[in-house]
Amino acid sequence: MSVYILALETSCDETACSVIKDGKEVLSNIVSSQINIHSQFGGVIPEVASRIHVENISLVIQEALEKAEVTMDEVAGIAVTVGPGLIGSLHVGVMAAKTIAWLYDKPLIPIHHIVGHIYANKIVDDIQFPLLSLVVSGGHSELVFMKDDWSFKVLGTTQDDAVGEAYDKVARLLHLPYPGGPQIDRLAKQGKPHYTLKTPKTEGAYDFSFSGLKSSVLQLMERLKKQKEEIVEADIAYSFQEVALNMLVDKTMLAVEQYKPKHVVLAGGVAANSRLRSLITEKMESYPNVKLTIPPLSCCTDNAAMIGVSGYMAYQKGLFADLSIGANPWIDIESS
Repeated sequence: MSVYILALETSCDETACSVIKDGKEVLSNIVSSQINIHSQFGGVIPEVASRIHVENISLVIQEALEKAEVTMDEVAGIAVTVGPGLIGSLHVGVMAAKTIAWLYDKPLIPIHHIVGHIYANKIVDDIQFPLLSLVVSGGHSELVFMKDDWSFKVLGTTQDDAVGEAYDKVARLLHLPYPGGPQIDRLAKQGKPHYTLKTPKTEGAYDFSFSGLKSSVLQLMERLKKQKEEIVEADIAYSFQEVALNMLVDKTMLAVEQYKPKHVVLAGGVAANSRLRSLITEKMESYPNVKLTIPPLSCCTDNAAMIGVSGYMAYQKGLFADLSIGANPWIDIESS
């Protein structure tokens, strides 16, 4: 008998609902994006995001069920992102999930946002263990090792800004529109290795740091202005991107050497970056016995399908929550 999971994702500025069949088949994946609204402000405004979630949540749930041609009576469980993320945005999704679970007497399945990004790769590929995941987005930069299914060990994380956040900040320095990641990726393709930016040092071997890199870009631009030299924005974008992405990939390769995974996956919104995708593919050629999965663009950004796939795994393990559960912006993936 087929198992249908209804999943909700509202951790930031996407209101999303999906119906997943048997843990892999995506029957519907509805995403209502707020990017056109927040781009006017150069970033996500939390209060605005949560209000728009309230307006959209019922609509995306209805549309997801209709597109999947599944009724609530057929749904086995309700999966929802409980954290990390923006507290107001998370709260809308959690309250909606709790209401549906109570109303239809369905089990409630809490999902960690990063777990969702990792398991999004199951939509397109079979996952093998041990697995190493490079999770990169606007809010997260982590190396996560999974010895077995649903076993998470954080090897390293950012000491300051997430890589996607650094992209947005550098984009603002270059007067590029929000979100900055795609803009810098595009501009960097026109750039040359003209400027030199140092790779920030970190305490842990697998940790990341991007705040200092952003400051280096600012200092470079101020120095060029003071010396009345031309600021070649494409070259700055190129140099910033090369330092940032090589830091991510080099530390991933270091973890591959030490932890000997069978499978390496990319996860998160920055996994859509064309240079990161080509760079990690190139570096992984030195490890022909290690499988590499790079998710399609549709699986990189926030969506509910990834929560549904994770929700199915949690459903099989009986990882349910009662109606007292709340949103938790600081939830720890290792305790998921």
